[in-house]
Amino acid sequence: MFATMGALGLAPTAQAAQREQPFRALSGSDFTLTGRGAAKVVVLGGGIAGLTTAYELGKAGYDCTVLEARDRTGGRNFTVRGGDTTTDLHGNRQTARFADGHYMNCGPARIPQWMVTLDYCRELGVPIEVFTNVNADAYIYNESTGMTKPERYRTAKADVYGYVSELLAKATDKGALDKELTATDQEKLVEFLKGWGDLGDKMTYQGGDFRGYSTVPAAAGTPGVLLGDVPSASEVFASGVGRYFSFEFGFDQAMLMFQPVGGMDQIPKALTRAIGAHRIRTGAAVSNITDKGSGVSVTYSQGGRTRVIEADYCVGALPPNILAKIPHNLGTGVQTALEAITPSSAAKIGLEYKSRWWELDHRIYGGITETDQDVTHIWHPSYGFHGERGVLIGYYNYDDDADSYAKLTPKGREERAVAVGVKIYGEKYRSELASSFSHHWRQTPHLEAAWHDTPGGPDDARYKPLNDPTGRVYFAGDWLSYTDAWQHGAFSSARKAVTALHARVLSS
Repeated sequence: MFATMGALGLAPTAQAAQREQPFRALSGSDFTLTGRGAAKVVVLGGGIAGLTTAYELGKAGYDCTVLEARDRTGGRNFTVRGGDTTTDLHGNRQTARFADGHYMNCGPARIPQWMVTLDYCRELGVPIEVFTNVNADAYIYNESTGMTKPERYRTAKADVYGYVSELLAKATDKGALDKELTATDQEKLVEFLKGWGDLGDKMTYQGGDFRGYSTVPAAAGTPGVLLGDVPSASEVFASGVGRYFSFEFGFDQAMLMFQPVGGMDQIPKALTRAIGAHRIRTGAAVSNITDKGSGVSVTYSQGGRTRVIEADYCVGALPPNILAKIPHNLGTGVQTALEAITPSSAAKIGLEYKSRWWELDHRIYGGITETDQDVTHIWHPSYGFHGERGVLIGYYNYDDDADSYAKLTPKGREERAVAVGVKIYGEKYRSELASSFSHHWRQTPHLEAAWHDTPGGPDDARYKPLNDPTGRVYFAGDWLSYTDAWQHGAFSSARKAVTALHARVLSS
């Protein structure tokens, strides 16, 4: 329909075409009736936003070239397997020694059901499997509050919910909610609290099977032994375990969640195949962007040589902190906007073990252990169950904690992370270790960020030069979305740029 309108001279003007429009997949037939030809586009950055831009434009026959400074596509979608080598900005060189079939996702590792990322997995033929984001049998360990041993997530939740229910039920019984709720409402509330908090007949919390068992129920003669030593309400609230429960209610964290089978980088690999590897130039670091009015000229270095590529349009899909370092003639508005977006730190370490002792000894299959220690999160793998080996994420931390680990040698990072893990899991956390690999995003060449802080949000007026085209240069990235740090943001931003660019070409 849009192409037909163009042929009749009814397509929107170039000015109108620049306004945001709903995304629809492009097609070569868009140009059939217009007599126009698809343009040449240079895409800066081979991360998810850049690859998506080239992939979607390619459907309509655009001549796209992707310039990627690293030796692989994917950007922050980076999966490490045995034999992979990296060198960080501190000069630390590492080569992963993970066994075949094992890996760590250094960047994105989970996908909520509502994100467009899953649509691309379906379209590109990338198989997915469940990622266990919340596990009742994973641990919580808050040493700073006086905890001397870890507690199961289910036990902590039962105690917190139990005492909150008891206190609210008592407040209801004493008439504290008479002004807010009718008598019928209060009856329904108490009925809910009794089940939610596992309260007894006297509406008090005394523990129960929600907490778990020290001896699990089995055959006749083994009815099971409930966990004893129920702490007081004061002890439960003082432990701080309740701070973790809101996590699972987050719109972007709620189960079910998914991951691509074989590693998150199956997504950029599929995009690369769909685009055509011949259209992607790796090891190509951009050094200048010039809008010429009638086109765009981009200078880059590759293989020790300086090269120039001319195109009708350009889409800048590099991280904003990297784009801000590249000379350009796009004006102070663009530069000021790029500099206003600041990079954030995050890091992970993969610990490969000779056995899956967390399954064998702790009965933990996937999920995340939470702690107030500087490792922050410990992830149990959601693949390879009952295998001989496995890779734990020994820390997934941010900001000062991530920067602190980054200053250590890879061996120092391993030792520090393992020392924390021993407190939670015991000596096998050290004795069964086979190898490790650590990755810190602020120290990763050509990226230097895990994600970004966009003050005021991407629709703030200061980012208008990035949301609208500057001459023939467009911008795309998760940092121009409301889901920064998620691939969904990169996909969505790329589709927005593609829609605007395509409408402009059809109407010009």
